[in-house]
Amino acid sequence: MAADEDSEKFSVLFVCLGNICRSPTAEAVFRKLAADAGLGERIYIDSAGTIGYHEGAPADGRATAAALARGLDLGSLRARRVVAEDFARFDLILAMDEENLADLQRIRPDDARARLGLLLEYAADTGVKGVPDPYYGGKNGFEQVLDLVTAACAGLVEDVRRTLR
Repeated sequence: MAADEDSEKFSVLFVCLGNICRSPTAEAVFRKLAADAGLGERIYIDSAGTIGYHEGAPADGRATAAALARGLDLGSLRARRVVAEDFARFDLILAMDEENLADLQRIRPDDARARLGLLLEYAADTGVKGVPDPYYGGKNGFEQVLDLVTAACAGLVEDVRRTLR
């Protein structure tokens, strides 16, 4: 799905620690915003975690409930771990925070072509660099994740739109 393999496609991977809260939320938000912008068929979107502890598990119930309240369905998403092939398969890999970005940089193969970055680089006006992990917090943490991810994904849609022109 790489852009250089097919100039009409672009691929994005969202990454957090366990792939049950932040990155599946980002996947669902970006999928909806890309579809709303008419780009859904031109972008391959996925999410993964830097650890495999939750592999195969559905998104956290609190993340699922918060997303559903905003019209987003995380029900079909299952946690998976980042694999070496992801660095060749995706054009862009976006971490939710600096710790996960550092983990990605550490496991990135020497011949990787994917660009790495932080999701919130696409929402400069949030005042924060990383999407906080809501796992050990309360309901408000999941709402904050949705707010931050939505702002960043809106900026990302515009960036990808320019790339696909």
